[in-house]
Amino acid sequence: MIEAQYVDLSDSLAYVEAAGEGRAVLCLHTAGQSGVQWRHTLSGLSALGYRVIVPDLPGHGRSEPAAGGPIRDLGRYAEWCIELIDELGLDRPYVMGCSIGGKLSLDIATRIPDRLSGVVAMAAQAEAPSPGGVAGLERGLEDASSPSRTDRTYYGTLAVCGRRVPPERVEMISAMHRREDPVVTTSDLIGWFSHDIRDRLERITCPTYLVVGDDDFWLDLDKVRWTGRQIKGSQTLVLEGIGHYPMEEVAGFPAVAHEWLTALAADAARPR
Repeated sequence: MIEAQYVDLSDSLAYVEAAGEGRAVLCLHTAGQSGVQWRHTLSGLSALGYRVIVPDLPGHGRSEPAAGGPIRDLGRYAEWCIELIDELGLDRPYVMGCSIGGKLSLDIATRIPDRLSGVVAMAAQAEAPSPGGVAGLERGLEDASSPSRTDRTYYGTLAVCGRRVPPERVEMISAMHRREDPVVTTSDLIGWFSHDIRDRLERITCPTYLVVGDDDFWLDLDKVRWTGRQIKGSQTLVLEGIGHYPMEEVAGFPAVAHEWLTALAADAARPR
């Protein structure tokens, strides 16, 4: 059974879905998207013995807009997520995120590592991508300058899915992404291009997996591996033929995520 509620956070209402019992897993979506990206994970992973928590970030999905408008600083989202963990009383949850959600997972782990059971950061690196992308994103807010923002989202999603993903699955992922609010998406991506936590990685002491698809052209595999080397005991997993959205692209993802979380739990149990 899926439970849904609105939680009052930072002067706006946040929409949160949850299912299952057991160790909590907080799942964070990608830029411009919502918790709908985790719809299969929510039911599948909860059936494997977890309490799965899926929020819509401020201004996304069914959550109210953030006070002050769309957010361009991913650090504000990280603070919001910690506030949500406190409000829901989550005891040593896992945090699993993708893209900006992956960066948020790492950011949160630099802030409260002793309060987490582990982190799975997908499609994320600590270093900000080339800052030149911000100017293009700002310009792209004007539809007259290029194809419509909705079309760019759709075709861009088609392009970034991995070569091993069946065409019908790629089409579904891309069609779902058309639902984004382009202003919110662009603000998120400006945050993505500005977010850099390289100087804080040594603070992460909880078990950590970095997961990246080898067909993800948004990420530099060397920089993902570098990020992993800065986190003591972390592991970096490269998924063959997968792009930017593992939780949507990987067949049977809940079972795969369960394997990762089980490995993180075993790592946490080892003497340090």
